[in-house]
Amino acid sequence: MRIVNRQFHRDYEELEKLEAGIVLTGAEVKAIRAGQLQLEDAFVKLMGDECSLINANIGAYAFSKNEEYDPKRSRKLLIHKREILRLHTKLKAGGRLTMAPVSCYNRGRHIKLEIALVRPRKDLEKRKLEKQRDVIRNEKREVKEYMKV
Repeated sequence: MRIVNRQFHRDYEELEKLEAGIVLTGAEVKAIRAGQLQLEDAFVKLMGDECSLINANIGAYAFSKNEEYDPKRSRKLLIHKREILRLHTKLKAGGRLTMAPVSCYNRGRHIKLEIALVRPRKDLEKRKLEKQRDVIRNEKREVKEYMKV
C-alpha cells in the first residue's frame, strides 16, 4: 500500500526527505489501508517541540461507529527531537522553506509518512517544468513512431 501526493513534484522543489510515524486511531489505520487518504492539500507544521500533519483527509472507515469523526483533524507526527530541532533551525534560517507530505506507506505493521523540506515553486516555474515534460514526451513519441516504420 502506497498513497502518493500527486501534486507534490509540481508544486514544490524537494530539498530533503524524512520518514515519520503518525498517531492514528484504529479506524483511521483501516481507512488508510483501504486507500482513503488524500494528501493533496496537506502540510506539516512545527508547533513548539512537536510536528503535526494538518489538513490531510482520511475518510471515515465504513464499519466504524464514530459519528463525531473529523476527517481533516490535525495528527501528531512521531519524529525524534534532534530531527525536529534540525528542521526548526533550517526553517528559520532558510528563505521560503516549508514542509509537505510526499507519500504514505506501511512498513511492516506501522503506517509511515514521508515528509520533505521543500521550497514552493512559482507559477512561472510550474509552467516551465510542464513544458519541459511535454517536450520530452513528444520526443519519445516521435522516436517510438520512427522505430515502428
